[in-house]
Amino acid sequence: MRIAIADDSLLTREGLGHLLTGQGHVIAGQAGDAGELLAIVERARPDAVVVDIRMPPTHTDEGLVAARRIRAAHPGTGVLVLSQYVEPAYALRLIEDRPEGVGYLLKERVFDVVVLVDALRRIADGETVVDPTIVARLLRRRRVADPLDGLSERATEVLGLVAEGLSNHAIAQRLHVTERTVESHITKAFQHLGLTDDPASHRRVRAVLAYLRHHDASTG
Repeated sequence: MRIAIADDSLLTREGLGHLLTGQGHVIAGQAGDAGELLAIVERARPDAVVVDIRMPPTHTDEGLVAARRIRAAHPGTGVLVLSQYVEPAYALRLIEDRPEGVGYLLKERVFDVVVLVDALRRIADGETVVDPTIVARLLRRRRVADPLDGLSERATEVLGLVAEGLSNHAIAQRLHVTERTVESHITKAFQHLGLTDDPASHRRVRAVLAYLRHHDASTG
C-alpha cells in the first residue's frame, strides 16, 4: 500500500515510516500538521493515511477533522487515527458519518508492526477497526435505551470483538469456539439490529457502529 503519515513528532513519523517500509509498503508522504496532510492526499492519493488526532496549532482534534475531510473527499482512502488517550467520543465522531474504511487506535499499540499492518489492511478492505481499550470502556457504560438489549451475552461479546476488527476465524480462536458458532452469533446480532438487507460487509460495519454508538461512555 501507499501510505501517508501525519504527526507533529518527527521521531514518530520516521518510526512509523520505518516499520511500514520494512513490511514492503511505500510512504507517499509525511506531514507535520493537518494542512500538509490534506495537500499530500490531494497530490499523491495514497491508499491509506495514518494521522495523530492532536495536531498543530491547537493540539485538540485537528487530526480528526482532517480524517473526516479525507473520508468525505476521497472515500477510497482508508484512514487510521491515532490517539495517546482513550477518547471514546472522538472514536464515535470518526466513524458515525462514514464507518467503512476507518480505524481508531491508541498510539502505543501501533508500534507493534503486526497490529499496525493488520489494522491498515482491514481498513483498506473497507472494515472498521477500533482499539480494544475503547471497546472495553464503551462496554462498561451502556445507555438506558440500548438496542442491544435482548441480545445474548455471547452474541454481544462477539459483536465487541468484531468492533476490534477481528475476523471470524480470529474470534473463534479467541473464544475457543468454531467459526460456524461465531457466524451464528453474528447473524443473530444482524437480525436483532435489523441489518438484514445490506451486503455482509456493510452489515458488519453497521453492526460495529451500532455497538459503539450505544455503548458511548460520553453519555454515562
